[in-house]
Amino acid sequence: MLGCTGCTTWWADRKHHEATSVVQFLYPDKNLPFVQPQIPTLRLPLRVGVAFVPTGSRGGYMPASGLNEVQKTELMRKVAAQFKALPFVQSIEIVPATYLRPGGGFENLDQLRALMGIDVVALIAYDQTQTSDSTEAALTYWTIVGAYIVEGQRNTTHTLMEAVVYDIPSRSLLFRAPGTNSIKNHATLVRNQYDLRKSSVESFDAASTQMTTNLAQELELFKVRAKEAPETVRIEHKPGYTGGGSLDAAFAAVLALLAGAAAIRSRR
Repeated sequence: MLGCTGCTTWWADRKHHEATSVVQFLYPDKNLPFVQPQIPTLRLPLRVGVAFVPTGSRGGYMPASGLNEVQKTELMRKVAAQFKALPFVQSIEIVPATYLRPGGGFENLDQLRALMGIDVVALIAYDQTQTSDSTEAALTYWTIVGAYIVEGQRNTTHTLMEAVVYDIPSRSLLFRAPGTNSIKNHATLVRNQYDLRKSSVESFDAASTQMTTNLAQELELFKVRAKEAPETVRIEHKPGYTGGGSLDAAFAAVLALLAGAAAIRSRR
């Protein structure tokens, strides 16, 4: 009984890192030079693909958390919804996880283009780091009836989400939209693993929400850049497409209708 009494400190300093990288996916061979992008030629209406970058590195001693396939699919649908609202987008394709391979590069994207007929792809990547540090209060006091655990784990979760939109034929980066989140809390040693998993999910949700919000803003800014700096992107029409010459065909159509109505009123 006397041997089971006293104080024992449980040090549980741990770190877990899980990430996917657009750079590692597109440029897996560091010895090769970066692909020189060309001026993109967007042929309207566009067919857009949305895909998650294949899982990259993992490290540390914590159980892997990450995003499951259900969460990934839901996030891809949210990203797809941003593109569906654009009048110059013909269709949105959710790319299955098996269609991309780690380090597949632009060759893999060319295969997607041939297989699915997409022109532009939105690649989603993430980077999450979780650390769990023992504080001075992180101890277990053994009593006659068992162990009494004092709160003492200080947990930190940092998450980055990123949507990177590429024109596949030209290898050109059109725009990107990031989202970030950080969570700090304390937990007991018994509940520490549960709280870390919970923080992981919450941080992913918050970062992805910010990312999709920023994506909507970047889409609007891209339309403005395409109008004000036409030398940075060329716009063409596919056979049979009767949309306007700019990226905002619906807006142009509304202006034309208003102008026509004004002309009729003036003649009257």
